[in-house]
Amino acid sequence: MILFPVSEEKNRWLKEKMEALGIHEKDIEEKFIRSSGRGGQKVNKTSTCVYLKHLPTGIEVKSMRERNQSLNRFLARRELVMRIEKLSRQLTREKLMVEKARRQKSKRRKRARLKYKRG
Repeated sequence: MILFPVSEEKNRWLKEKMEALGIHEKDIEEKFIRSSGRGGQKVNKTSTCVYLKHLPTGIEVKSMRERNQSLNRFLARRELVMRIEKLSRQLTREKLMVEKARRQKSKRRKRARLKYKRG
């Protein structure tokens, strides 16, 4: 596994997620292209944008958020993992948060009904 310029914990998280979902580096096609946006002359000279394509699923991800290529490589892989996770319909952190918010909203609605019916 490639080490990226992020914390040890984030590298470990990415590695575990990729293993859990069965994503292998050999299945990922990676290209580096020139970014667009702010950065001036530097952006026009360097290829900091990272393009990933997961060959088995055909999912394509492009990351040009940061000016650092190696950081964009991490961000692109993280986005790829999240998309494949959504595709596999497993419980994601986002789904759990949405479900929790839905339960809280329902609970508040019930409390409000009870409160104002009595008063």
